[in-house]
Amino acid sequence: MEFQFSRRGLFEGMAALGTVAILAPQAEAIDGPLVKHRREKGIVKGHMTGAQAVVETLIVEGTDCVYGIPGAQENELWDVLKAKKLPYLLCTHEYSAACMADGYARSTGKPGVICIVPGPGVTNSLTGLGEALLDSVPIVAIVGDVARGEKGKPFQVHCLDQTALLKPVTKGVFSVSEVIQIPEAIRNAFALATCGEPGPTAVVIPYNLLIEAGMMNSPARADVGVPFDEAAFQKALCILRNKNLRVGIYAGLGCMDYSAQLVQVAELLQAPVATSISGKGCIPETHPLAVGWGYGPQGTYTAEHVFNTKLLHPHAGVDCILAIGVKYSEVSTGFYQNPAGKHHIHVDINPENLGRIHTPDVCVNADAGIFFDELLKQADAVCRPKETQIISRISAARVQEVKNRSESYARCGVDPMQVVLALRKALCEDALVFVDVTASEHLAAEAFTTCKPRTYFNPTDNQAMGWSIPAALGAQKAHPGRMVVTLTGDGCFLMTGLEISTAAREGLPVKFFILDDQAYHYMQMLQKPAYNRTTATHLAKLDYTALAQGLGVAYQEINSAANLESGIRGALNYAGPVLVRIVTDYGDRKIRWIESVRAKYTKELTPLQKSRFAARLGIRTVGLNKVND
Repeated sequence: MEFQFSRRGLFEGMAALGTVAILAPQAEAIDGPLVKHRREKGIVKGHMTGAQAVVETLIVEGTDCVYGIPGAQENELWDVLKAKKLPYLLCTHEYSAACMADGYARSTGKPGVICIVPGPGVTNSLTGLGEALLDSVPIVAIVGDVARGEKGKPFQVHCLDQTALLKPVTKGVFSVSEVIQIPEAIRNAFALATCGEPGPTAVVIPYNLLIEAGMMNSPARADVGVPFDEAAFQKALCILRNKNLRVGIYAGLGCMDYSAQLVQVAELLQAPVATSISGKGCIPETHPLAVGWGYGPQGTYTAEHVFNTKLLHPHAGVDCILAIGVKYSEVSTGFYQNPAGKHHIHVDINPENLGRIHTPDVCVNADAGIFFDELLKQADAVCRPKETQIISRISAARVQEVKNRSESYARCGVDPMQVVLALRKALCEDALVFVDVTASEHLAAEAFTTCKPRTYFNPTDNQAMGWSIPAALGAQKAHPGRMVVTLTGDGCFLMTGLEISTAAREGLPVKFFILDDQAYHYMQMLQKPAYNRTTATHLAKLDYTALAQGLGVAYQEINSAANLESGIRGALNYAGPVLVRIVTDYGDRKIRWIESVRAKYTKELTPLQKSRFAARLGIRTVGLNKVND
């Protein structure tokens, strides 16, 4: 979606936001010395350059930090960032800039901001912006462009179509053609990034406009409303009034800022609460009704056991799934394995997400917070008496989970499940934990007990490797007094490991825990059963001691279970950034997510496809073509 800043384009953009546009006067730029401009709450007004207008608008919109790398087309902007004392963080790669803004946004609930140059700056950022789009994370990208208008010439450096590149990975792109349009473009981008289902947006500004000047006039904005389908809510209420139905809540990222209301509703309905991966933390996982993530075979044992509607016990399972602020995406459902339930109510702020995987009894287009508030007003109509049986079943299932996790499968080095458990034991409840795309992400989703909202983070729906290192840095910049750690595989480390130099340069005390088994173990777990060999999964042996020295950070090595807890404590107690290598051995440890997805995928193969896989496995079992690399 692109918004050109003609009068028609402005109104189209505002229609998408659900607000009324207040158009800036179409005044011509005024030459000569700049007059003092005025900054009031919600107002960007005065005679200023385009670069000044960008920074003034970012400040009015509450920006705490800008992430990125300066370039020829944006040097004017970065100079004004410094002059206006708006904090910025230089990174090593624009992919990292997008991930830093993502980590900032997930940990604060506010839009992260990046400033990037056209061409390679834009293309480098696309993976991170795509992660934010699919994971519903608000980012505003201020993107330089080649000169346009009378200043534009053919064959300029970086002369790609920036807008066309950005459109697939954003909710909308605002293209500026006149300097006086800059404040409105940026403010529209912030509004679109945060309204409805959050996501990234971009503002594309030709670099020649940054040094041009004009009279800006962007008034204060009215708050954007949120949806609430009253008629659909009443239909959902009719189902929930049936107190013979056992309700189970499936909560997603949309519930993250409504933890207290979610807990109240769960207790009101005596409903067990499972979350999506992105929703981890929206209810304390220590709460008696919390069952972990999932509720299908890919999630926690407790969630599957408690939600299971096929059990014969009269108090087992749930009859009605109340899904709130969640999309039923492939990763969180383990290849779409969450059962629909006998009855199903789906609540989401984005109508496009409703009923896409299951066919609910009722789809409610509503903000999760308003839905909770309205449901709590109907407490007398929907409340259930305290059900000790369900709490006892949850407690018993948790005991079984602890038992299942206690065994170590490592033959040498450390079992990654033990790393997850040791980190949870050593960290305080409000530590920020960033988990990367490793096989261990599923172990962490199961076993890392999350106690507070916005403390556990995982790239979910774009699965961008290397995300956690820059995302953690972005969050640490926003939360200088908080403990921030990453759990990263050695393959993911290869993607963004040099960004640790940013932690050293800026004194950002992130603790980087690297699971090192010199392999893409995730791919090995997927390839070996299907092909009886692995392909392109072996990684080089790295000298992490030398790497840490070269990057300028402290180093800690953990090579056995015997020094696991002491090694973690030592790293956490160090005042600055630390690179921690953990010699890792998965052994024969099974991972519920991988096992269940493999079973589902196999079940969906045609008989011909199954026979082809079986024949190939049979040949390789006797020793032909069985070479791993």
